[in-house]
Amino acid sequence: MTIEFLLTTLIVVVSPGTGVLYVLAAGLSRGAKASFVAALGCTLGTLPHMAAAITGLAAVLHTSALAFDVIKYLGVAYLLYMAWNTLRETGALSVDTDAAPRSPLQVIVSGILINILNPKLSIFFFAFLPQFVPADAPDALPQMLELSGVFVLATFVVFVIYGLFAAAVRDHVTSRPSIMKWLRRSFAGAFVLLGAKLALTDR
Repeated sequence: MTIEFLLTTLIVVVSPGTGVLYVLAAGLSRGAKASFVAALGCTLGTLPHMAAAITGLAAVLHTSALAFDVIKYLGVAYLLYMAWNTLRETGALSVDTDAAPRSPLQVIVSGILINILNPKLSIFFFAFLPQFVPADAPDALPQMLELSGVFVLATFVVFVIYGLFAAAVRDHVTSRPSIMKWLRRSFAGAFVLLGAKLALTDR
């Protein structure tokens, strides 16, 4: 493991995306515990992509337009669904202290789906991990598993930090209806933009 890998990993996981947005919203709407659960779900959603990259399945997504597009548009549809739920002030993204609580399982499943329905993650890991494993390494698989483990851990830690920050400012947000309304619209708009970005991406 090199410092280059650690720096690259940190840059990737800190960069805002759907997972970060989901964790922030969970922290604002439900507090620290919910943000922790959301972080766990989003992190679990990266595991299938890493497994696909390690086993070479990502190459199938890269070469098969149909497989890639099916997963991509399922992801777009789910992001738009999240945006709609946010505008309707329902679900885990509702910044509303009076909303009916969601079970940890529901929060985790939503977090998993957000990341698992993004085929670009498989392509990313397929291109990302091998760069840090020598081509002639006799134990490439263990090295890739080690690097993947570090990436997953870093992802979870960063997501938790984002969530705890959101939970820390929760009281200041939920006590101001105008801010809550603005946040709901912002979260919904962000999910629409991320969905559009995903829809426009190519293999």
